[in-house]
Amino acid sequence: MRPGQLFRIHRLTAAAALAAVAGASGCDEQSTIEYRAGGDTTVDNRTSNSYSFPAANLDEAEVERHAEGDLAFDSTFVTGGAPVNNGLGPLYNNTSCGRCHGRDGRGMALIGVGASSQSLVRVSLRDGDPEVPGGSVPVPGIGTQVQNHAVYGRAPEASISIEWVEQIGTYADGSEYSLRAPRLTIERSDALPLDASTMTSLRQPPAVFGLGLLEAIDAATLESWEDPDDADGDGISGRMNLVWDAREGAPAVGRFGHKANTPNLLQQTAAAYVNDMGVTSPIFPDEEGGEDVDLDTVELAAFYVRTLAVPGAARHSSEANRGEGLFSAFGCAGCHVPRVETGEHELAALSYQAIQPYTDLLVHDMGEELADGRPDFLASEREWRTAPLWGIGLVQTVQPGSGYLHDGRARDLAEAILWHGGEAEEAREHFRGADQADRAAILAFLRTL
Repeated sequence: MRPGQLFRIHRLTAAAALAAVAGASGCDEQSTIEYRAGGDTTVDNRTSNSYSFPAANLDEAEVERHAEGDLAFDSTFVTGGAPVNNGLGPLYNNTSCGRCHGRDGRGMALIGVGASSQSLVRVSLRDGDPEVPGGSVPVPGIGTQVQNHAVYGRAPEASISIEWVEQIGTYADGSEYSLRAPRLTIERSDALPLDASTMTSLRQPPAVFGLGLLEAIDAATLESWEDPDDADGDGISGRMNLVWDAREGAPAVGRFGHKANTPNLLQQTAAAYVNDMGVTSPIFPDEEGGEDVDLDTVELAAFYVRTLAVPGAARHSSEANRGEGLFSAFGCAGCHVPRVETGEHELAALSYQAIQPYTDLLVHDMGEELADGRPDFLASEREWRTAPLWGIGLVQTVQPGSGYLHDGRARDLAEAILWHGGEAEEAREHFRGADQADRAAILAFLRTL
């Protein structure tokens, strides 16, 4: 099998698959999961620090560079001409990478004052000139991300508050569940009203482990997973997002971000510096070409996230084994592709690794209820990148209170499933229509990841 070739599990015919799972006893089922989800990078640790280990197959020099990158990732930026880590702001959302990605995990669905501000709001206009070819149209006076903090003597761009609106639903067996959706209020500091065509999107910071392995998946593999016109008739029509590579000055395949709007980890890191902390770099300098940090600093921080290990999966109970079968039978594996082999990467530790990320890195129509009303390059307002599921069973262990989905609206895994629509509606309805034991089995499986 050539490097990068997929191990994709196609969806089974619903009737046959569900019958097969229903007819199997839990103790007779065999799990197909490989407990070393990140291949040779995997670390077998499922504690609150499980997202924060260097890849297990790094050499001594790479481990040392990883440690240096860790310092860069957690460095708190300041202002006022300080000799170290100067350059914060003047407008920003937070003061370091680590403050949004606590223990290298997800942020919290919080926007306020001080260190508790972990989520952010992307904005753009419906019409006008985009920042980059095919990209978003900036909102005058704000840009494409609301920076709700400012250094002394400056006013933030706006204040943001979130109201959670609850809605009640019912499983097929009659038991109730509650879902919540965010309602944003944005008040500009200059007292001007937001343009009526302003599109907004609340974003929760994602976990940052395993990203180097996702970067190492061949573009040809992603292309082989595309089916934009649903030619095979399975109801799934994922596609790659084509975005702008700032260093190359050319279009590139998007991999990172909730809408796959960034092509590589170097650009992702530089974008976080400038958008989240107001820290400029050679990749994104200020209007006069000035830089707060040099390229080496950006590369160090990128190397750190590139070389974070994937935590190994937990051993399966018979219930989790059955849940794994239901995960495939319900159609979840159609987008959350369990297995793939990475291709060649400049870092040998990431090359040709058999991994289990549970993603295809494509954007999919997730339905009207998850739509944010804000396109991002080719990704429409209803489309989102398939989130990797490796390590998802540790989310609450690493950062208690973290939410799920792009904006943190889901408080647990069941809520996350129940929000799925569009191409995932059939899978969601299998889950909603299942009995309590089957629902519990799928959740037990997900908690092992």
